Amino acid sequence: MAIQDLTADMLTRIRNAVRNRQKQVVCLNNKLNRGVAAVLAEEGYVHGFEVLDDGRQGQIRIDLKYGPDGEAIISSIDRVSRTGCRIYKGATELPRPLQGLGIAIVSTSFGVMSDRKCRERRVGGEVVATVC
Repeated sequence: MAIQDLTADMLTRIRNAVRNRQKQVVCLNNKLNRGVAAVLAEEGYVHGFEVLDDGRQGQIRIDLKYGPDGEAIISSIDRVSRTGCRIYKGATELPRPLQGLGIAIVSTSFGVMSDRKCRERRVGGEVVATVC
């Protein structure tokens, strides 16, 4: 069965892997998923990611990050804009998860970036996900 929303699948795999205390998670590769993984790495929610070539579409291996006592860095990761209902916001309307302690991942015309960078550059776009 084909997966319709690869980004929602990626976020669900990360959520389940964090819940099970896994060190790595493997997701399907596409441009939006690479952007989301880059934002998570840049903001310090994961150690990093690597694109693996499997002869087809490819895969992304994400190294998850935990605190010094083993507590999860990512407590919640949710998809905001869905396939059937896209959510677009301007730079001043972007959500601030946990009053700025979390991030919103936004797909803009300049690439995928966090809500903080969007406010700095004064650019809006599609709100892909929120991470706390």
